[in-house]
Amino acid sequence: MKKWFWLLGLIVFLSSGCVEENPPTSTGGTEDLIEVELLNVIDGDTIKVKYNGKTETIRYLLIDTPEVRHQTLGNQPLGDEASSRNKQLLEDATVSLEFDVGDRYDDFGRLLAYVYADGESVQQVLLQEGLARVAYVFAPNTRHLGSFEEAETIARQADLNIWQYEQYVTKRGFDKTKVKEVKTSETKTNEKCLIKGNINRENKKIYHIPSGKYYDQTKPEKWFCTEQQALDAGFKISGE
Repeated sequence: MKKWFWLLGLIVFLSSGCVEENPPTSTGGTEDLIEVELLNVIDGDTIKVKYNGKTETIRYLLIDTPEVRHQTLGNQPLGDEASSRNKQLLEDATVSLEFDVGDRYDDFGRLLAYVYADGESVQQVLLQEGLARVAYVFAPNTRHLGSFEEAETIARQADLNIWQYEQYVTKRGFDKTKVKEVKTSETKTNEKCLIKGNINRENKKIYHIPSGKYYDQTKPEKWFCTEQQALDAGFKISGE
């Protein structure tokens, strides 16, 4: 009988030791926003923050943006734009994280989260502006998948940014060779189509004519040949 008690005690001790060394990575399903300190914007879908007193690399859940300074892929088209927009959204804002119910870390040790700037979903903005695609969908981390897919569909139908190039967006990432194939014909078109369509931070569609005050500094998401084309696409003239 003493032998059985000894074995039982040993099993309990070893089991408790394993729990200490390998803590679970699930989040418990909380939807609370946790405020963090932004340290650095790495690219369109990755940032560094101070969380729980520790520096963490945050990988945005459910989205993927073109690479910037990648070791093998280099700079992909619109990668700089996605990175700049990500930085613009987060700078001077209260940055918060929301975790899903699945694994908290990916295989590279990055913390997986939904990211918010002043309570606004950064992932949602990047998707609806055509600077990100829905990707890396692994259940059960799918809480906002439906709204993200809707945002992506809107951007794709409007040919915004990454969606302006046919076959640039693939199921595995981005194929920059497709951008080169399209650029030549688009450059010729844009010599006559000079009206710039832009989506601002409030997600309002604005178009700028060449004589406009902010024309030169505006980076277009879409070009139009006539103002009527811009109006038909849901854009309004810049109120200068």
